[in-house]
Amino acid sequence: MTALWAAVYGAFGLACALHGTPLFHAGSIHGTAALDWAVVTVSALAALVCGVVVRHGLRPTLRLLLWVLCGLTGIAAFSLLMDVITLMVGQGVDSPVATANRSLAGAGALLLAATARADRRPTTGTTTPPPSLAPAPVQLSACAGTVAFLPYAAMKLVWVSGGTFAGISNKEMIATSKRNGASGIWLTLESWGLDVTVLLAALGTFLLWGLVRPWGQVFPRWTPFLHGRRVPRCLPLTPALIGATTLVPYGLLGLGYCTLAAAGVVTMRQGDAPSSQDALLMGWIGMVAFAVYGVALTIAARSYWLRTRPINQPPVQPD
Repeated sequence: MTALWAAVYGAFGLACALHGTPLFHAGSIHGTAALDWAVVTVSALAALVCGVVVRHGLRPTLRLLLWVLCGLTGIAAFSLLMDVITLMVGQGVDSPVATANRSLAGAGALLLAATARADRRPTTGTTTPPPSLAPAPVQLSACAGTVAFLPYAAMKLVWVSGGTFAGISNKEMIATSKRNGASGIWLTLESWGLDVTVLLAALGTFLLWGLVRPWGQVFPRWTPFLHGRRVPRCLPLTPALIGATTLVPYGLLGLGYCTLAAAGVVTMRQGDAPSSQDALLMGWIGMVAFAVYGVALTIAARSYWLRTRPINQPPVQPD
């Protein structure tokens, strides 16, 4: 399966490279088409490594190469979460080609990681562990991730409720959303006093606590036909990994930029804010929320992965 992905991703990268279409695009920043050849190179290496694994088995050197390739494809999948969010609210992405690249890279990161761990799957009988509570430090990180979003949610709710924050009024915020190409769904919810990002933050908080509490390992009682059944591990882990790999670097880099701006080393970009100081205030609120939540999500996902690992059953001894 991983080799098939490598062939598809390599063909996609090669077609874009020959056509001169940049695969890396983020907002107003356009990557050079020369970077497309990096995708072709990574895909070719992945296919080669998979072929050697099939022929000679998963040796330590090959496992290391798989993890390196997994990291590289994970970097290429950066900001996939932002594309998912824009598509969820009916808004078009900046670049369909770049979104396709991130989607393929994200799938490849998962497949390469699974291949790197293939020989560690238990070969004897296994049983699913019972739902369990995450350790206290992990729950504290979940609390921190939840609290970090409160100022962000308050800022957004002030705007949609008709107030003014950081020099931006409700009317100015709506005008900015329209100018930036917000979808009809986004604007309709804002007219009802609901901010889409706050709703997504609430869903993210729900996911975070589902990863650390026992109820997150079983379907709710009211779920039709699934009462009492276990949640597949990939169901919460997939969005958790996508969110963590996007929000952690985005938030930490953003905090670094805000720190440099506060120290006067760089000039804070004003954007749609009335002044650089207003932009810095909004930057602090947003980046702290993304960074702290992203780190908490990473910790919670790791704890969930460890707590839900199948348990090896000892072989039955004959009487």
